[in-house]
Amino acid sequence: MRLAQPLLRRKLHKRARAEPLYGQFLEERFGHYTQSARQDWIWIHAVSLGETRTAAILLQSLRQAIPGMKLLLTNGTATGREEGCKLLQDGDLQVWQPWDSPDVLDRFFKAFKPKLGMLLETEVWPLLVHRAQVHGVPLMLVNARMSEKSMRQAQRWPSLMEPAYAGLGAVFAQAQDDAIRLKTLGAHVQGVFGNLKFDAKPDAAQLALGQSWRQKATAPVIMLASSREGEEGLWLDAWQTLITQQPNVKVNWLIVPRHPQRVSEVESLLQSKGLRVSRRSTWDLQGPALDFDSHAVSSRDASVVLLGDSLGEMALYYSLSDVALLGGSFEKLGGQNLIEAASCACPVVMGPNTFNFAEASQAAELAGAAQRATDMKEAVRLAVETVQSQQMQQTRAHHAAQFAQQHGGATQRTVLAVQAWLNSIRD
Repeated sequence: MRLAQPLLRRKLHKRARAEPLYGQFLEERFGHYTQSARQDWIWIHAVSLGETRTAAILLQSLRQAIPGMKLLLTNGTATGREEGCKLLQDGDLQVWQPWDSPDVLDRFFKAFKPKLGMLLETEVWPLLVHRAQVHGVPLMLVNARMSEKSMRQAQRWPSLMEPAYAGLGAVFAQAQDDAIRLKTLGAHVQGVFGNLKFDAKPDAAQLALGQSWRQKATAPVIMLASSREGEEGLWLDAWQTLITQQPNVKVNWLIVPRHPQRVSEVESLLQSKGLRVSRRSTWDLQGPALDFDSHAVSSRDASVVLLGDSLGEMALYYSLSDVALLGGSFEKLGGQNLIEAASCACPVVMGPNTFNFAEASQAAELAGAAQRATDMKEAVRLAVETVQSQQMQQTRAHHAAQFAQQHGGATQRTVLAVQAWLNSIRD
């Protein structure tokens, strides 16, 4: 890891060409800080955008339970850091995740001396855990999840990973299956609390705006949500196949890529197939034009695809949509979080690969909030069938909202556990 530092610098400089934030505060990655130190930080590590949004749910309740709390927030990606900046209050501090190398981590722990560290979901690094133990910093893994695939990968390196998981002071798992896998790796699982994401409340203003736009649409809206590389091409092929078989089908399509740096790439792909693109950044308060004929996919009869190019507006996109295809589940990427869609009463059609969110996906399917498709072609067909029946769409939307409401409470359980830990440290 020490020898790899020059390669990391090179990678970060390269990524900074597309996302300038990767080139900023670079020395923080290597344990060099300009900020003054404290000794009472509550440290939360949320690597990327999804984890940072989850941290926001937890943080709101933590601040209420621990008056005067000072947050030390670390992130690993540009989108995570940008989102995390919104969570800071006076006296809080945000720095990049320290590289998993002994010298870097020693500088990190000596600089900040956190009294407790909380790692979100999956972020267990062997040297980080080891150096935290050396410096006397207790670590918790909260909202923890562990897929079958990740467990098998960790088991390939038992001398590294088993001490890392055993070195965590406490682990609070999302689901029982996660807990079993984490225990297999040596983790001290002290509770199965559910998923913090169920306690997130969608932005009310976004919900209202999206719903008002949807009511003006002359055709249903289907979203490809948080799409990953390759999935837009699969969607194009599937949609072309369906409209060849059913030429009278009319649907408004909305595509929201998972990573904002891919928006221009997706736009170019759509335009190369003869589609016109309407970006969210070009819409006014009246919203997108949803009265067009969007069933054609050919250069001779170009149609319009809505393209989400903004961050932090998933509630707007879900409330605009009648049904959503779950990105990341049509390639072997493990799927994306479907809880936000459910909380916006947007039913989901997911592909075969949801191993990163296996428990939530299975529960949503059983609750009628989601459907499972074997591939993109079947998913497009199921989505179209759903929106063609108003009764079916409304029933699935109701099931989605109920599913989200019935699985809350993880935040309160986690906060109580954190308070108990802090009390034990003081004692």
